[in-house]
Amino acid sequence: MGDFLNVSNSLSGRRWVGPNAETERAALHLEQQTDLAAPLCRILAQRSVTPETAKQFLEPTLRDLLPDPHQLLDMEKAARRFLKAVQSNEKIAIFADYDVDGGTSAALLIDWLRQMGREATLYVPDRIDEGYGPNDEAMAKLAASHDLIVCVDCGTLSHGPVKAAVGADVVILDHHLGEETLPDAVAVVNPNRQDESGELAHLCAAAVVFLMLVEANRQLRSAGAKGPDLIAMLDLVALATVADVAPLIGVNRALVQQGLKVMAQRSRPGLVALADTARADSAPNSYHLGFLYGPRVNAGGRIGKADLGARLLATNDPSEAEALAQKLDELNTERREIEESVRAAALEQAESRGIDAPLVWAAGQGWHAGVVGIVASRLKEATNRPAIVIGLNDGEGKGSGRSIAGVDLGASIHRLVTEGLLLKGGGHKMAAGLTVAEDKLEPAMERLSELLAKQGAGDAGPADLRLDGLLMGAGATVELVQDIEKAGPFGAGAPAPRFAFPDQQIFFTKRVGESHLKLTFGDGIGQRIEAICFGAFDKPLGPALENHNGARFHLAGRLEINTWGGRQKIQLRLEDAAPASSA
Repeated sequence: MGDFLNVSNSLSGRRWVGPNAETERAALHLEQQTDLAAPLCRILAQRSVTPETAKQFLEPTLRDLLPDPHQLLDMEKAARRFLKAVQSNEKIAIFADYDVDGGTSAALLIDWLRQMGREATLYVPDRIDEGYGPNDEAMAKLAASHDLIVCVDCGTLSHGPVKAAVGADVVILDHHLGEETLPDAVAVVNPNRQDESGELAHLCAAAVVFLMLVEANRQLRSAGAKGPDLIAMLDLVALATVADVAPLIGVNRALVQQGLKVMAQRSRPGLVALADTARADSAPNSYHLGFLYGPRVNAGGRIGKADLGARLLATNDPSEAEALAQKLDELNTERREIEESVRAAALEQAESRGIDAPLVWAAGQGWHAGVVGIVASRLKEATNRPAIVIGLNDGEGKGSGRSIAGVDLGASIHRLVTEGLLLKGGGHKMAAGLTVAEDKLEPAMERLSELLAKQGAGDAGPADLRLDGLLMGAGATVELVQDIEKAGPFGAGAPAPRFAFPDQQIFFTKRVGESHLKLTFGDGIGQRIEAICFGAFDKPLGPALENHNGARFHLAGRLEINTWGGRQKIQLRLEDAAPASSA
């Protein structure tokens, strides 16, 4: 396939790749057989949608896509034990992870229980003092005063802590990669258990919790009773699915699309306060979930009090929700400042070590454990390599990693634990966490690099920039974006469409903050379009566009609708650029 617009080495060092001839033919066939707009047909063709499957793809329903909860092992047992606790007035504790997926999972259970006239104790471990997942002390303490402990978004590897919960039953609802043996719990419901089929491996923990509640309602109905309205809880499932970067395929598309509709009704005080604090003034979409709401919910677990996010999502009190959302917004601002200092140091260290290896990693004394995962994600994006970032304290390192498509990081981390190079670790294909003794840091990273190399991690250059087609200024309209959004929701596994504007003149540039760039561009024929490029000055892109000296550029990015003061206009979220051949 030739380079799109002859761009083989853009300002970001990337090759541009456009639709192939087969995709163009499929798009034309879709356009002829349906009444859908041509740009939408091109996007659908890229996703292998045919005229026969277009309606179901554009209107995904839970009726068609929601799996039978019984597809997951232990599901029936988990729901039965949960209902027994509810009906017998037993004391229930929820042990939740400190991220968005854990917080929404806990909020789902609390909401359901509250509607059934029951309450539960919420426990979220401190990221710094306790680390990820259940620990012996916390589980023993909860077991002393509760009959049932439900672990959400954690617990699959917690053999010791489950054993420490003497006197209480434990149910685990999780999605992280499991070992050959499971903890001695009443039920371990996890699509990533080693004895599962893997057909539902793309579910986040909140989706697993949702399926357990579907099964609980089903058991209630068979006994002549009625459970809470689960459709009204899909806003929480949507937030978790997008924020936890679960691939938007299969039932996940329906969960997010339906959840966004529920969220638009503004009936959950926590999400209303979150939207207002983030100044989101348009209907919620996957961008809001992933980039505005998710980071704020996560901020408590990263650098503040770990349970703030879950409490925000679970509260029914608008005043409490407003106060919690404000606190999380302040923590998120603080988190960004900490993240930037760690990112700069980590990038410098990784570059000095070399960024062409199968693994890019960095470790530093005192680096905040709450931001190492975000910084690892930044390193991965910058290098197209799996990345690990580790904060060192008192001879021990706690780190987080992010992977690239086709490279299973979680399995490799698990291998290092079994080989004795890590104190503990786990995760899934795209993300993992670890704890390592400082004196084993270098050999552990060297061994991890070897394992990732066997999966092809060091083979790729900068990631190709995949484009859905060309656009001219006159074609970039609000109506076009509204058409495109019908193919959503967009996110992991279903990237938002990306277009190239060829041979553009830059009329105005303005630096925003330390590293962002705003600009206005046009082709001299159609309208002038505003663009924003985040992180532009972290790479050659920003300086080249700011100091354009009248040169013309091909510009590539994602179109979005910018709503301000009730008015809508087009904006390009600029991702890359290349000098135009006519310059």
